[in-house]
Amino acid sequence: MRNYPRIIFTYSSVYDRRYKEMWLKEGKRNYPSPKKVLNYIKKVEKLWRKDEKKVLKELSKITHLEWRAEFIPCYVVGRCRPFSMPLTVPICEKKDYFIDVLVHELIHNLFTQNKERLKKAWNYFNKKYKTKSWTIRLHVLVHAIHSHIYFKFFGEKRLKENIKIISFRPDYKKAWEIVEKEGYNDIISELVERLD
Repeated sequence: MRNYPRIIFTYSSVYDRRYKEMWLKEGKRNYPSPKKVLNYIKKVEKLWRKDEKKVLKELSKITHLEWRAEFIPCYVVGRCRPFSMPLTVPICEKKDYFIDVLVHELIHNLFTQNKERLKKAWNYFNKKYKTKSWTIRLHVLVHAIHSHIYFKFFGEKRLKENIKIISFRPDYKKAWEIVEKEGYNDIISELVERLD
């Protein structure tokens, strides 16, 4: 097995239909058609393949965590809040932003694949940020690692755009502020020092 997984972009009509039902139930309109989602997958897959190997290898290298899965299905749906297990990402207006969301969720996925090795690190960060919400504590680590990926491969401008887009979520915004203040390299080092 190679030392990084292959992301398999997947469309499930049943899965997508559930999200469409929730979307419409909330009184929202303009849910993308299956055809639009399938066409979108073709475009973002090409974009992702250019960076897949280097990004996934770098995530493992800087965190000292191993990818344990050979393949990771990534379900693409019309609209949803993205999450890491099962890896699910919605259509995003900007395809670069889709890649950024995908990387964010893959960092979560890498943590899940290595939960045993991370116990000591989580104890440390839970104490260090005990006055902060669980979402902030978790995302300080995710954002620190993601910052490294931005600076190495995508640039500071794109990082700042991502921070701006997600700033409507107070916990994410606070986590980014902590990463900026403490420095992403120092946070990653604190993580690596405490792996089992």
